[in-house]
Amino acid sequence: IAMPKLGMSMREGTVLSWPVALGAPIAKGQVVIVIESEKAEAEVESTHSGVLRHVYVAVGETVPCGTLLGAITDSADEAFDPDAFHRENDRPEKSAPAIGARAVERPASAPAAAARAGERSAAGAPARAPVAPAARALARSLGIDVAQVGGSGPGGRVTKEDVEAFAARRERLVEVAPGVRLEVLREGRGESILFLPGFGTDVSSFAMQTRAFVATHRVIAVNPRGVGLSDAPAEDCYAVATAAADAAAVLTEPAHVVGASLGAATAIELALRFPERVRTLTLITPFVEATARLRAVLDAWCGVAAEASAEALARMLLPWLFSESFLASPAAERTRRGLTTACANVPAATLARAAAGLTAWSGSRAAALALLGCPTLVVAGGADLLTPDAGGIAHQIRDAKLMVIPDAGHAVAIEAAEDVTAAVRAHIGAHRSR
Repeated sequence: IAMPKLGMSMREGTVLSWPVALGAPIAKGQVVIVIESEKAEAEVESTHSGVLRHVYVAVGETVPCGTLLGAITDSADEAFDPDAFHRENDRPEKSAPAIGARAVERPASAPAAAARAGERSAAGAPARAPVAPAARALARSLGIDVAQVGGSGPGGRVTKEDVEAFAARRERLVEVAPGVRLEVLREGRGESILFLPGFGTDVSSFAMQTRAFVATHRVIAVNPRGVGLSDAPAEDCYAVATAAADAAAVLTEPAHVVGASLGAATAIELALRFPERVRTLTLITPFVEATARLRAVLDAWCGVAAEASAEALARMLLPWLFSESFLASPAAERTRRGLTTACANVPAATLARAAAGLTAWSGSRAAALALLGCPTLVVAGGADLLTPDAGGIAHQIRDAKLMVIPDAGHAVAIEAAEDVTAAVRAHIGAHRSR
């Protein structure tokens, strides 16, 4: 039993429970372990019948995909050497921790938290993580800025293995402009479907959707400039038009384009500037003019990111992104942990540049919505506090269809993942190529 890779962007998972007791019989197809990854729980079924003979990873531990979690033998009395079995079958993927200016902070004891606080500068920024000499030498030989590499060692120390994992992930970067490469995840076969994440998030915000479509489509998910491993040009503003041009450069054929929030703005711009690249549009919680509330939340988002931990930022964002009913559910804590990881993947400088681009674009395309000629679906959250005019946008786009998910907040693709996935599938299915 190994940690499965359930999505394009999944790199690790957390063991939530072992429903089967050690030594108990297991039937093929029976749920043997429950894991958490990318803001969702997943039940893993046994592929064999037998007896749960050994557990290698305890409840609460987080490990990379491919890590050996447990062992099943045909019977309880057959010879079994757990150490030898582990050596032969443990195949964890090399996966660097979150990339960015801030590492994900795990819950710590009061003394540890106090010590960590003492390491912060007077400006409140986290202290630079220590780097092993071998890691620094390897990074220098590969031309990697070691400050970009997250550390998995004690105290956040950057190890040689961290640099190797970072370099491996850099191999999937795609050049979209001279000197600018973006992290692009591609998987599956069939018609292309392109996912564009929203402000301050990475492609993991579409984890449930990409997982669902990879069996039937060529799934492409793009981390924008400055997010994850994507290059972060030192510019004052990451313009929406530039993001649209980046997306166009990634596509080799027309695609069904799905964008959320700022990603929806990019999708609109892509369809207006490069209509030949877009088969259909799905705009999730879109806006064409930022409200005063949205501008205020963006300002707070950028400010907290510059001064506090990724976990503190995630806690601040939860009530703005999700509905009250969702916040009261057990899923809220799981989602907070996933959001913390995503926040650590987006440095404060990237947020400031993206916010400048969003502000500059706001109000510039309202009159152009009528020019959109591709089939369009607009998905709105009935309890969305940040972009409440999705219905009005749908009304301005010729023949657009509107789907409102009652009682869902701004992050509707996470909060109501199954409903959004079904709506997107029906929309693109009605307009697939013949």
